[in-house]
Amino acid sequence: MLIGEVARRSGVSARMLRHYESLGLLRPSGRTGSGYREYSGEDIRRIFHIESLRSLGLSLREIGRALDDPGFTPSALVDDLIRQTRERIAAETDLLTRLRRIDAAEPAGWEDVLQVVAVLQALGSKSPAARQRAALSAGDEVPVEALVEAVLRETEPNVAGALRWALARSGADGTALLAKGLDSPVAAVRERAVRCLAELAGDEPTAHLRDALAHPDAVVRGHAALALGTRGVADAIPVLVDMIVDGRNDTDAADALSVLASDTATADRIADGLVSRLGTGTRPGTPPGAGAGAGAAQRLHEVGRPAGHSTRGTTEAPARVRLTQSLADIPGGTASRALIELSQDADRAVAVTATYLLRLRDAQ
Repeated sequence: MLIGEVARRSGVSARMLRHYESLGLLRPSGRTGSGYREYSGEDIRRIFHIESLRSLGLSLREIGRALDDPGFTPSALVDDLIRQTRERIAAETDLLTRLRRIDAAEPAGWEDVLQVVAVLQALGSKSPAARQRAALSAGDEVPVEALVEAVLRETEPNVAGALRWALARSGADGTALLAKGLDSPVAAVRERAVRCLAELAGDEPTAHLRDALAHPDAVVRGHAALALGTRGVADAIPVLVDMIVDGRNDTDAADALSVLASDTATADRIADGLVSRLGTGTRPGTPPGAGAGAGAAQRLHEVGRPAGHSTRGTTEAPARVRLTQSLADIPGGTASRALIELSQDADRAVAVTATYLLRLRDAQ
């Protein structure tokens, strides 16, 4: 078969076939009497093999090794091709994302385009100082998606704070994107997402923070509860009590509870929650469930707790002391009666703490 017919049937141009021959990749099996190249069936199969390997991204040199070296093993080469392809896809995806963000900014001219590009590049800089400057200077031209992506990947605390500020100042709705970050498999990303949501005002961020109270990640639950406590959302009480028991940001949790205890009913609910975790009985000889603890446990059962949170009493000494200390700033009769009971507690540290708090209460 002559070169023109081979080119027509294979789809490979005569020029490319000659190029393959010049590289030693393909050699026609024969020549006609007039000196024209003549290709055999085996030559045609080699052409198709060459084109197949080219479709995988192999260079012509690599194809020559693959076809002619009997000891050639393709696994390492294929692994390298996979890596190169992933890098290329990542680069193309990054470019597509950048183009979409430029389009979302609705630039009026090339100056606007260049400004958006400059900010986006700065947000992705390896320099924390450059990223922080970009966050502080970000204006309406920066799409909210870019700010959310930047804040969720940021590891430097100062830069992260600047990005959260920029996101809150932008007024754009990045709440849904941040909420998706709560489902990240990376714990650090989940924490960044909830911390950012905590700094956003409005009903939608508050709703997502309410949902986060039942999150399986205790860190997410804690940040959500602290934020909701400052917003006066009583649903955060059980998680805040859990934080005191577990010793996680317990001082902040106690402060949030004191802010929530602004009315008698809520103050009593908080006191009930704290006392119910102290365990049964406070005084030597007091029957289990008597005194402040019994009514508290019953009322807490009535108001309910989010799924996944324990209602068991705790007997660990450090936790009991923390719970007693947290009653200090809770007003109302329930907290006062609980402290009176606890001043007779078998645990001396609890009894001393409760006695001290009662004296402070009487002095006020």
